[in-house]
Parts: sequence; structure tokens; C-alpha cells
Amino acid sequence: MMTCSQTCSRILGLSLTATALVAAGANVALLFPNWDASYLLRGLIGRHAMLGSGLWGGGLMVLTAAILISLMGWRYGCFSKSGPCQSMLTALFSSGLASLGALICFITSGVALKDGPFCMFDVSSFNQTQTWKYGYPFKDMHNRNYLYDHSLWNSGCLEPSKAVVWHVSFFSTLLCVSLLQIFLVVIHFFNSILGLFCSLCEKSSTEEKEGHG
Repeated sequence: MMTCSQTCSRILGLSLTATALVAAGANVALLFPNWDASYLLRGLIGRHAMLGSGLWGGGLMVLTAAILISLMGWRYGCFSKSGPCQSMLTALFSSGLASLGALICFITSGVALKDGPFCMFDVSSFNQTQTWKYGYPFKDMHNRNYLYDHSLWNSGCLEPSKAVVWHVSFFSTLLCVSLLQIFLVVIHFFNSILGLFCSLCEKSSTEEKEGHG
């Protein structure tokens, strides 16, 4: 059973590493709409993307936890002779770190999808004068939801081109990835409890054999 728990930790570590890299990649893509760096250089990137929760939350924090989980699974370095209590404390720390990072990324992505993309839009409907400005054209649109009304995708944002598709695609990716990360962390937590239980049972069994011997 102990070997099974360690194998599970190795798989979870690799899985969390992969999701962390995907989250970081998705956030980087959001900083370069249509792979154009000029928007970032001109400061025309939305606050949700600039927050970088996919880089440091779903990315770095989860990656750090994934490395710790992998080391525990492979019993490498200082984890080669770690006792049950040390392993459990490490598991709690790594679970908490990954959960926090994934949760921050999940909330930020959800809010970003709700507010819509940061882009240039026509505000003439508000002041009867043809004016373009950068902002969130869908944020205060209470009577229509841009996520379901695809007719707004081309007319709502004038620049960058396909801004809505870019925004929805990558923030949806971040939302799904962070949700997967939370799920993997829950599995890791229960796997750690199982590993602790098995370790204590093995220790108790060994002591009994030594006592009879």
C-alpha cells in the first residue's frame, strides 16, 4: 500500500507540473493578443491578464507544490528517510500552496470571463458622438451576455482583432486548468492520509515483530 501511495504521488506531481506549465502558457498568451507585443508595450492589456494569476498562482505556486509532491513520491534527497510526521507536514504544505494558487487563478479567470475583454470599442451609443476608447464594453451590459450572444463578438471590440475569442479561449483554459488542479490537490491530500496510515501500520507491525523476536 505504501508503494501504491508513493506511485500516486509521482503521477500527481507530474500531472500538476503539466497543468502549471499550461496555466503559465495561457497567461503569457493573454499578454500578447494575436501574438502582438505592441499592446503590452503600450499598456493596453486588461487588468486580469496583467495580474498574472496564471503565472504565479496556477503556475509558480502549483509548480513548487508539484516538485515537493514528486520528491515525496520518489523519496529523493531529504525525503529519502523522512518519517510519517514530516511527510504529512510536507503534504499539508504542498496541498495548501497548490490549492491557494489554483483558487486565485480560478477566481481571477471567472471574474475575467464575466467582465469580458479589454479592447477598443465605440462609445457613440452613450454620448451620440462617434468616439473610440479602450475599456470593458461588456462589463456593464446587463441585458445581454456576450458569452452567449456571439453576435457581439465582432461588433463589440474593434481592436485587437478577435479580442473576444482570444480572451474567452485562454481564460476558459485557465478556469478549467485551475479547477483540475484543485481536483488533483484533493486527491493528493487523501493519498497523503492513506500514506500516513500505511506508514504508521508498517511501523507498528515492525515494532511488534522486534518485540516478539
